[in-house]
Amino acid sequence: MELLFRASNLLVLPIWALMILLPRWRWTARVIQSPLVSVVPALVYIALVLPRLGTIWPVVSRPTLPGVEALLASPAGATIAWAHFLAFDLFVGRWIYLDGQERRISSWLMAPVLFLTLMLGPAGFLCYLVVRSIRAASPTSTQKPVQSAA
Repeated sequence: MELLFRASNLLVLPIWALMILLPRWRWTARVIQSPLVSVVPALVYIALVLPRLGTIWPVVSRPTLPGVEALLASPAGATIAWAHFLAFDLFVGRWIYLDGQERRISSWLMAPVLFLTLMLGPAGFLCYLVVRSIRAASPTSTQKPVQSAA
């Protein structure tokens, strides 16, 4: 499990590095525009969950605090939860990146928002929604979002 835990981190970090450190590089845009960047972490999660579905399903279909605590209190449970976080945080981070690019929000502002999303997913998402709202309400924000070709 330790190896899978570490590998799952290494799987998503290059994507996050592109969005945070090289947001205007043309290859970053090409990579991030593909929804496939979120598929591999999701497949890792599925590969970990399927063999344990009989144990996991009863807990998630009728969640209780003791049940969830017991599920997460093992190396397999913690690794599965971590893979879940990584997959969804990357999905949300990808959306934030693409939306920020469309709205032409400064990369200097987006970098800390994306980093916060990487580290504390929902907090970064909420932070981006605030930035997005302020940017939309700003009198200097007269530019319309760029329409994506996808």
